[in-house]
Amino acid sequence: MNKFYFKSLIALGFLFYVNHSLKAQVLSTTQIDSLVEKTMKIFDVPGMAVAVLKDGKVYHKNTYGVRSLKMNAAVDENTLFGVASNTKAFTAAALGQLVDAGKLTWDTKVNDVIPEFKLYDAYVTNEFTVRDLITHRSGLGLGAGDLMVFPATNTTTLPEMIHNMRYLKPVSSFRSKYDYDNLLYIIAGEIVTRVSNTSYDDYIRENFFKPLGMDRSLLSMSKIDADANRIDGHAPVNGKLEITGYTFTQIATPAAGIYASINDMSTWVQAQLDEGKYGTQLKDSLFSKKTHREMWTPQTLVRTGSGPYNTHFLAYGLGWFLSDVNGYFQATHTGGLLGIVSQVTIIPELDLGIIVLTNQQSGAAFSAITNSLKDGYFDIKGKDRIKDYNERRLAGEREEDSIVSAVEKEIAAQLTNKTTKPDPSDYIGTYQDPWFGDVVISNKDKTLHFKSAKLSDLTGTMAFYKGTTFAVRWNDRSLKADAFVTFSLDIEGKANGFTMSPISPLTDFSYDYQDLNFEKVK
Repeated sequence: MNKFYFKSLIALGFLFYVNHSLKAQVLSTTQIDSLVEKTMKIFDVPGMAVAVLKDGKVYHKNTYGVRSLKMNAAVDENTLFGVASNTKAFTAAALGQLVDAGKLTWDTKVNDVIPEFKLYDAYVTNEFTVRDLITHRSGLGLGAGDLMVFPATNTTTLPEMIHNMRYLKPVSSFRSKYDYDNLLYIIAGEIVTRVSNTSYDDYIRENFFKPLGMDRSLLSMSKIDADANRIDGHAPVNGKLEITGYTFTQIATPAAGIYASINDMSTWVQAQLDEGKYGTQLKDSLFSKKTHREMWTPQTLVRTGSGPYNTHFLAYGLGWFLSDVNGYFQATHTGGLLGIVSQVTIIPELDLGIIVLTNQQSGAAFSAITNSLKDGYFDIKGKDRIKDYNERRLAGEREEDSIVSAVEKEIAAQLTNKTTKPDPSDYIGTYQDPWFGDVVISNKDKTLHFKSAKLSDLTGTMAFYKGTTFAVRWNDRSLKADAFVTFSLDIEGKANGFTMSPISPLTDFSYDYQDLNFEKVK
């Protein structure tokens, strides 16, 4: 046997061993089914849809459980799930198409398209660009102003929301810091509308849904509600799942409004893997290669740190979170609604896409599935992602229970303490925040009641806590967003205003109580 032939055999044997070893770590479709079913059980998720795209093909696509505990109908490949903030990638792509068409640039000033757009600082208003709208670097705080569009009973109109942006005070310097934002994506949707001379919803349908054949994707809340094959959201309340209401109002669609099936989301993610190309032999394109590259270029630094995959950077691009994971570039986004969460993960160098859609609000569930799948492709052994995320979830819930129990204990103690019990008449009246609107504090049967004029979800009873602070419990317990209300007093000891803060550390950031500052108007 000649030396070359012998060495070739050794090399081929080594490659076979490596490939076999790596392949052995990738979960089979049966193993993925088992992973999902175990995750659903551990995290109490009624229904899921999961897809894995690899090398231009669908490696795995399956659905699990039921659409809703109300009907118990099975989830299928055409069932509509709320993809929530995964909508943001569509909004960024719509702007990218308009950039490709020469109708605007990423650095077009927002005021050039929407003259009435104003922020708290005049300089920031004048300098604010289309790029700034979708990169979470405005200087506004986390979720600033979300209570104008969240939850879905809010009656704030789009013109009112745009006007009220000027009342939101910044928490950092312009372009200096990352803080996730929804309202500016709504403004970005209005840019699409005004530049294209068509509604945002029609634009997305005509330029993305139709070309890609995404005929099981909807944006209209009325059509979503009327669709028999859609999920309900579910949230745990006192250890039992309850069906949640809708999350955002219709005007928030560019930030979080799309409902889509796992089939349609697979088509969308494959187009992203193909740099916007689609169709027969990928002859058609949604947007240019340059625009696709721009969307996946870091714009705002989020943080640094190792993370679960030795990550050195995490940044936000245009509609995508961008990072390095185990030596690979990753583009990803999550989405969260009341009782619904989703995750899209793309690793271009592996030609890999992972989609997880759920109808329960446990982000730990989709993280456990996605990271278990990534471990296989990264050849990482010995990790139990379900166990890890469940332990974190339980630790967070224990912390929440401890805080809430301490508050309830204090409230109960105050009920028997007649010397500190306040006079409800000192607090009743109508209070107003410049962007949120009116709240009425009334006294019924010696109990204070809180009612928002524009947001009927925020209606509940108030219990004395300490000093001038009350705890308000919302009538809809699935909101999981009870709050402290702290009054300021005039020289006569009568309330003349109040601020709010969440009781639980797990309260969704879209309840941006910290941005509210009410003054008594009557």
